[in-house]
Amino acid sequence: MTRRAKSVPMTSRPSTGLFQKVRPDFFVRNRALLSVGALSVLLPAPAFAEVCDKMRPAWDGLPVSAWQEALFLFTTVPSLVLLLATALAVRFRHQWGALIVVVLWTILITMVTMADPTGLQDIAKNEGCVGQPTLFIALVAAICGAMILYTAPRKAKPDGDT
Repeated sequence: MTRRAKSVPMTSRPSTGLFQKVRPDFFVRNRALLSVGALSVLLPAPAFAEVCDKMRPAWDGLPVSAWQEALFLFTTVPSLVLLLATALAVRFRHQWGALIVVVLWTILITMVTMADPTGLQDIAKNEGCVGQPTLFIALVAAICGAMILYTAPRKAKPDGDT
């Protein structure tokens, strides 16, 4: 008796890629590889916690909002010094002083956003102990713009106009 091959419909194709069937002995043969992969997922967790301990020691575990981040950045020593310099430039209406303060604010913003020699800033943002500095940048830009407009020279009025 001869055996005939099964007929296969024309639409069926051998599965490839993600849809390929996994052999039953795959997990048994690759047990070591799977256990190392599972451990590598669990190991970085303490390292991330150390980042938050270093960057924000008083962090309570809740994600930091934009207002909290802005408040934190405004209470750093360079920001407090620049706020004092801003107040002095506005008080005495000194154009060149205001220009110097705006340049110093720009340097501080650049340091906050771009200077990260340790590479921990992004990890801390992912953990939630450091927020986005967007609100801080917007408030500083508003302060600098108002300071430039306030210290700009006034135009002299003609004698006939009131």
